[in-house]
Amino acid sequence: VFAYLCKTRGIERDVVSAFAKAHLVYEDAEYHNAVFVGLDSDGVPCHAHKRSTNSEGKSFRQNVEGSDPKHSFNYTGTDGSLYVFEAPIDLLSYISLYPSDWQSHSYVACCGTSIQPVLEQLRRQDIDSVYLCLDNDDAGHSASERMAVLLKEHGLNAAWLVPQQKDWNDDLTAEQEIENGRSDLCQTFC
Repeated sequence: VFAYLCKTRGIERDVVSAFAKAHLVYEDAEYHNAVFVGLDSDGVPCHAHKRSTNSEGKSFRQNVEGSDPKHSFNYTGTDGSLYVFEAPIDLLSYISLYPSDWQSHSYVACCGTSIQPVLEQLRRQDIDSVYLCLDNDDAGHSASERMAVLLKEHGLNAAWLVPQQKDWNDDLTAEQEIENGRSDLCQTFC
């Protein structure tokens, strides 16, 4: 899982380590999938999302049967801000892109586009700022619009943070390619 998340997906090792030490990310023994754990407000695991670490062929991802979707992969900070993502890898990628004081913020990966996990975070903690960081595609834009309306009904104005690429992991890997001098432009013309 470390090799997949750090080398293949470009997530910072310190970020993966922090979530692994908190028992929020681990590797399943049978198929070596990455498992992202969601805890309830008492710290009890209530949700698990599996993602294949196989970098060849069709990718595999699913919520484990019996998982409570409102408790999807999340991290609770203290500053009253909540960052909302579609996928756990995008959440970890965003932290890798913007690591400054990341532990003070709260994060939730909806493992899709349902607002249930967001509403659960609002119930669990005092949130005054919500940042919708969903994918830069039709589904992500539609979900952001829907969530913004529902959040407004709860007295919160949500800001949209949109990745330049399709999602935050694509932004992270693109930035790393440029830093390493391997941009697509260079590969094509050099």
